[in-house]
Amino acid sequence: MSMARASSGLAYPERFYAAASYAGFDGSVEEVTSKFSSDSALLLYALYQQATVGPCNIPKPSSWSPVEQSKWKSWQGLGNMATTEAMRLFVKILEEEDPGWYSRASNFATEPIVDVQMNHNSKTEPVIENGNSSPETKNIFTENGSLMETQDKDVVSEGLGSVVVYDQWIAPPISGQRPKARYEHGAAVVQDKMYIYGGNHNGRYLNDLHVLDLRSWTWSKVEAKVESESLESSPATLTPCAGHSLIPWENKLLSIAGHTKDPSETIQVKTFDLQTSSWSTLKTYGKAPVSRGGQSVTLVGTSLVIFGGQDAKRTLLNDLHILDLETMTWDEIDALGVPPSPRSDHAAAVHAERYLLIFGGGSHATCFNDLHVLDLQTMEWSRPTQQGEIPTARAGHAGVTVGENWFIVGGGDNKSGASETVVLNMSTLVWSVVTSVQGRVPLASEGLSLAVSSYNGEDVLVSFGGYNGRYNSEVHVLKPSHKSTLQKIIETPVPDSVSAVHNATNATRDVESEFEVGQEGKIREIVMDNIDSDPQKSKGGETTEHLIATLKSEKEELESSLSKEKLQSIQLKEELAEAETRNTELYKLNMLRLQHMNEVKSFSELQSVRGQLAAEQSRCFKLEVDVAELRQKLQTMETLQKELELLQRQKAASEQAALNAKQRHSSGGVWGWLAGNPPPSEKADDA
Repeated sequence: MSMARASSGLAYPERFYAAASYAGFDGSVEEVTSKFSSDSALLLYALYQQATVGPCNIPKPSSWSPVEQSKWKSWQGLGNMATTEAMRLFVKILEEEDPGWYSRASNFATEPIVDVQMNHNSKTEPVIENGNSSPETKNIFTENGSLMETQDKDVVSEGLGSVVVYDQWIAPPISGQRPKARYEHGAAVVQDKMYIYGGNHNGRYLNDLHVLDLRSWTWSKVEAKVESESLESSPATLTPCAGHSLIPWENKLLSIAGHTKDPSETIQVKTFDLQTSSWSTLKTYGKAPVSRGGQSVTLVGTSLVIFGGQDAKRTLLNDLHILDLETMTWDEIDALGVPPSPRSDHAAAVHAERYLLIFGGGSHATCFNDLHVLDLQTMEWSRPTQQGEIPTARAGHAGVTVGENWFIVGGGDNKSGASETVVLNMSTLVWSVVTSVQGRVPLASEGLSLAVSSYNGEDVLVSFGGYNGRYNSEVHVLKPSHKSTLQKIIETPVPDSVSAVHNATNATRDVESEFEVGQEGKIREIVMDNIDSDPQKSKGGETTEHLIATLKSEKEELESSLSKEKLQSIQLKEELAEAETRNTELYKLNMLRLQHMNEVKSFSELQSVRGQLAAEQSRCFKLEVDVAELRQKLQTMETLQKELELLQRQKAASEQAALNAKQRHSSGGVWGWLAGNPPPSEKADDA
């Protein structure tokens, strides 16, 4: 039998003031050292000052008193931490030091902490009348008897705004018509409403659309209609699907890809208009990817980046495509480097609008826990080294980003579900565990959805559905806390030396902050150890003056070391600035060179074209000259032809005349002689 503490419903700042009153705080460390350790007392003092006064703007104490120095350094180390964050961390540290403080706070005795005995299969549900929960506390347990979550009505009865518990999954009191249990569905949040579309239930694909109002925790079914055909879209056939992606875009929901009973050849993009409650199929251009399910779809600016998945023939994919939402044009990307192996049911996120991260997923035989990064500017894959508590291999998990933090929930490895909720700092690539659940619960399921909403500047994660041996339709919410410099002091060990910080990171911009954290941790450790010890009872019989002199010497030595390291940090910053300046200049120079080369190339190409044009013009001129000469020759030939014909006619006439003359001569020969006419020759002789 074990005990669990239920969280109080008292909200901030009242909860902080109750904690400060219980701790006996009036701005003095000495009054709380009797209840807490010296380190905790010092941190509580600094947080109290930060929450009530604000950032430390007072000058450094001139006194050499180690207590005053430590108080100032602790307060100064919080920097510009927000008041609400300081209040939250104050209460968190108090709860770690004294878990039962709230039940012993005299001013709030009417709302004690509830200690729950974990009997097997116990379950106490609040009475829900007309959608409103009764004041009873709600305790939910898993099948094996371990605590899933404990809550009271004040935590969630008024929507996201009343979720005051950090880093714990809670189940809000849901009303309305709950959707059918499912997994591999699509989920998206638009203006405090979470939409659920499609999915898989008992092997059957779904095509229903439901919406959960995150302010009233009320489900309702959306009665959608089909939009008429237009230039940009055509009527959509609401084919049941699963393994698709649901992306909010402007005032619409985009449903991309997914498995269907009768798959199309290429990916279909359907849109749901939230104003008209109508579905349509968008017309796209270019070569669309092959149809698939289990892919990742990430919104980057005005483009969708699609990676991987599994096609209708169960072939795993690792191709990369981008859909421009402004032109609705597909583009297949042939990226550099080594891409992730073919997979489906992985998670993807974008960091700084430039880097696409791919984590986990599965093939037909195994699951992965590798991390791949695609630089969307250079279109090159890389596989960086992961740090921290690296998650186990999984597929079917869900993820959302909050700032630079990427939260991963659920998934499994075909043997068991992943029970821990993990977060990756996308700037440092360090993993850490946020919380864990026990037993076969929806949060340790495959194919669940995860969305993020916000209330008063704070983000809240909302999960739905999943499959872990049975289909689920439960909703759970978690308010993540934000990491701070103070939490690094509390939760991580101080480096042995400042040089270790320099060697542990390549990001020189973090050197100074990490160094200050380490030095303050050392100073606090040394000073508080000496405060706890009694100078009169020291083994060596040292006098108070000697101890003070020793502390002063250590302080001066540490301050000297601090000054040196700060100087090194300044030098590193200057070198970094110079390097960035050089890089900027080199970049500009390279751009100028590239521009000049392009201009030279363009000029050369222009000159070449001009030369070719001149050559063609010269050739044309020669051809024209040749044509003129040929025409002249042709005219000459025509004249000669005419002269030839004339000569031929003259020749023919001459020949004809000669022939006629000959004939006349021959006809007067014999008969003329007989008649007594002599031939012409004889007449000539006679003459």
